[in-house]
Amino acid sequence: MSTEAIDPTQLDCHECRSCGYVYEPAKGDDRRQIPAGTPFQELPVTWRCPVCGARTAQFSNIGPAGTASGFRENLGFGLGVNTLTPAQKNLLIFGSLALGFLLLLSFYGLQ
Repeated sequence: MSTEAIDPTQLDCHECRSCGYVYEPAKGDDRRQIPAGTPFQELPVTWRCPVCGARTAQFSNIGPAGTASGFRENLGFGLGVNTLTPAQKNLLIFGSLALGFLLLLSFYGLQ
């Protein structure tokens, strides 16, 4: 592991193509005693996916945690929704569903 300080929030996360497990360098891997802040490229050769046991070659780079999903060149299209993170998209979708449900319930108050 390198001696210079690395900001774990800027490290790329990797997703297992077999089971969908996401290795986040900011969290590390408690099961295999991998400390937080360890980049994916510096994992031991013997490291396997903690869920399905796949090798590191079965993982794909999905970028830093909390960034918008999709290709960077496509983030400018749409009505600004492409730049939202997955958590923000969930809040937008389920928040609008909740507001729509409350609107439907308010019609029962009309007489």
